[in-house]
Amino acid sequence: MVLYPTQPLHRPRPPAHPHGQPLVWLFDLDNTLHDSSRAMFQAIDTAMTRAVQTLAACDHDTANALRLKYWQRYGATVIGMVRHHNACARQFLDLSHNFDVASLVHADRGIARTLGNLPGRKILLTNAPRNYARQVLETLGVLPQFDGLWGIDDMHLQGRLRPKPSLALMRQIASRLDVAPRHVILVEDTLRNLKSAHQTGMKTVHIHHPDTPFSAVSRGRLPWVDVRITALHQLTRQRALWHTPNRMDRA
Repeated sequence: MVLYPTQPLHRPRPPAHPHGQPLVWLFDLDNTLHDSSRAMFQAIDTAMTRAVQTLAACDHDTANALRLKYWQRYGATVIGMVRHHNACARQFLDLSHNFDVASLVHADRGIARTLGNLPGRKILLTNAPRNYARQVLETLGVLPQFDGLWGIDDMHLQGRLRPKPSLALMRQIASRLDVAPRHVILVEDTLRNLKSAHQTGMKTVHIHHPDTPFSAVSRGRLPWVDVRITALHQLTRQRALWHTPNRMDRA
């Protein structure tokens, strides 16, 4: 598996962990660090349908149906395009994110302050392409706060794409970070991605966005969600995340 951050980014030293232990935050991107449901997802869907239409040589309606089918089946449309249409993953990712990214980024003010107040390293972990992710972070003004960007481009196992929620991916991430899984916190809007992280021993934060597909939470507390929030700034009030062990440690 190829899974590594891009060149280290120069940034101020993060606040020390209260107990002197290493701490790593893994942040999802869309509907986690910014509100992609407001405009970004529509642009991605349009560009992705156009990319499917081009590479699969089909009409618009068929392309749109394939886009949804592959996303639901594999967790990423690009996997279906590679497996069933012999498409080049890099070409598809470029075509499906070929639009003005910066003009569509919407986020709460104070995101840089929120991230800066969290102790430990920050790494982006997204099923979006790395170049797109970098553009979003640059627009948000938080790129210097991240030690690495891991996009779907980096999520390969035995020559095949294995994006979130792959359990194999999460286990590989845990081994590459050089810290115990209990010192890793995944912040995500997608519940199935949090489940695989929890299975590796990581802590999990569900940032609830009403427009994220399958984002509804059952009435009872989900066993793979440690903390649920509705806005990123609420993370700074969840100090128990880095002061107490997770449930797997107490078992």
